[in-house]
Amino acid sequence: MSIRLIATDLDGTLLGDDGAVSPRTRAALDAARDAGIATIPVTARQPIGLRPIAAQAGFTDWALCGNGAYGVHLTTGEHLFAEEIPPAVQQELADALNSVLPGLVYASVRDAGEGFIAQEGYAALARLSDHKRDPETMGGVPLADVLALPSLKLVIRHPSVSIPEIYAALQSLGLTGFEATLSGAPFVEVMAQGVTKATGVAQVCARLGIDRSEVLAFGDALNDLEMLRWAGRGVAVGNAIDVVRDAAGEVAPSNADDGVAQVIERMLAG
Repeated sequence: MSIRLIATDLDGTLLGDDGAVSPRTRAALDAARDAGIATIPVTARQPIGLRPIAAQAGFTDWALCGNGAYGVHLTTGEHLFAEEIPPAVQQELADALNSVLPGLVYASVRDAGEGFIAQEGYAALARLSDHKRDPETMGGVPLADVLALPSLKLVIRHPSVSIPEIYAALQSLGLTGFEATLSGAPFVEVMAQGVTKATGVAQVCARLGIDRSEVLAFGDALNDLEMLRWAGRGVAVGNAIDVVRDAAGEVAPSNADDGVAQVIERMLAG
C-alpha cells in the first residue's frame, strides 16, 4: 500500500504521557515529510491547544480541529471548511438532556475555534488542561447565550455525574441533528450531524487529491473510531480503548513507547 497522508490524533496517541512530542516521534514525522507524505493532526483540540504541539511536531499544513468540525491551514490561516451545530438543535438537546440530568453546564466553541463561550458555573469545573485555556478567563454567561449562536463544538459536563453517564443519557434521548463522542477529556463533545474525524480527513484528502486507501491513521479514543475505520490503514496505539483496538486494522505499541513513530519507521524502511 502506498501511503500519501498520515492523519494522527494527538492526546493519548502521538503525544507521550507528558503531553509532548518526543524526539523520536518528531524525527519519524520529519522523515515521512521528506518522503513526500503529508502529515496532519486530527484532534479534538481547538487552535489555542494545537499551536504549541504543531510547533513541536513540525505540522505546518492542514489541521483538523474539533473532532473534524473544521479544517485550517496552519501556515496560511486558510479555512477549508467549518461544520456548525444550529442553535435550534442545541436548544432541543439541552432542554431534553437537562430534563433528565439537572445541573449540567455547557460551553460553545465558535469563531474558527478561537471563541469559547462558557455557561455560568462551567469555569469552576474546568482546569487549564481541559481546553488549554485558563478557567479564570472563561467568564460565564446564561445558558441561553451559550446556545444562541451556532457551535463548532458544544461541550457538556456536570459537577458530580460521570462523563460516561452523561454520554449514555444523551444517546438514550433518541434525538437527531448532531454527533456526540468522547475524546478522553472530562466532558461530552457534540458536533454537527455527520461530523467525525473521518469526514474531516476526507475533505482534506479531496483537496489534496488523495484516496482513502492512501491514508495511514492513528488513534486511541472513541472520537478516533470512524477515522480508523475509514482510512486505508487504521492503527490503534496500544493504550487505546477496547472498541478502538477492535476496530483498527492493527495495534501499535503505546503512546508512551512512541507507537506512532515505530509504525512510520517500519513503513519508510519498507
